[in-house]
Amino acid sequence: MASHVNPTVRRRRLGQELRRLRELKGMTAEEVAERLLVSQSKISRLENGRRSISQRDVRDLCGVYEVDDRRIVESLMQMAKDSRQQGWWHAFGDIPYSVYIGLETEAASLRVYESLVVPGLLQTPRYARAVIPGVLPELPPDQLEKRTQVRLRRQERVEDPENPLRLWVVLDESALRRVVGGHAVMREQLEHLVEMSALPHVTVQVLPYDTGAHAGMSGTFSILEFDATSDSSVVYIEGVTSDLYLEKANDVNKYTIMYEHLRAQALNADQSREFIAAAAKRHADALS
Repeated sequence: MASHVNPTVRRRRLGQELRRLRELKGMTAEEVAERLLVSQSKISRLENGRRSISQRDVRDLCGVYEVDDRRIVESLMQMAKDSRQQGWWHAFGDIPYSVYIGLETEAASLRVYESLVVPGLLQTPRYARAVIPGVLPELPPDQLEKRTQVRLRRQERVEDPENPLRLWVVLDESALRRVVGGHAVMREQLEHLVEMSALPHVTVQVLPYDTGAHAGMSGTFSILEFDATSDSSVVYIEGVTSDLYLEKANDVNKYTIMYEHLRAQALNADQSREFIAAAAKRHADALS
């Protein structure tokens, strides 16, 4: 597969275009489903990019929407073909959050609020190998290593010399206090966090306990943004059995405002680095 083909993003862009064609035709998803003798949920999943789409699906939908321009039809069918190819993460087998990985791989910037653990993109290998089985205690050893390797591979976007991911993290103090894997692992992790936060495209802010109540107390979330104007921002909320992707402008705007409040309440970047370094020293002292 060509490295520039991202099947997740292709499905998303194709779904957006199919929704646009349906709306131009003035049809509801229910009406389209009835014409094609399929379920309404299938049409919805095709449009939101959560379901693989075949070239036959595209052809049938273009027929319903009376798309006469052959170039448009062929372009959409090529996108459908690309969307069925595999991203790098498929080499690791069935990854439950593969949709998110596809979006993260293509994103230009990522804003993360995390309340309990260091975000995966900034984790050290030893911290990752300690935190993953803690979160998923019944995970078999081979699955643990696979999850770890996927997490480390994802981190390549952060340090990509040609196209680094712009990363902004607001981190609750509890993530620095919770001893994951022991004091040696925590010292290494926090020292790595200080180092990464010094990169020009990475910002880490800490929300100390004495901040009190804040906008993130309802749960962690991430906001992904893309360079292509055709790709709207996505709010990602991770769940135990399923994940939530919010793409409606009103939803994204609400979470964007929440994030601005969190950034305003948190320590600034320099203060946060000092705070994290002090926490790393406490773990180092505990080892001596």
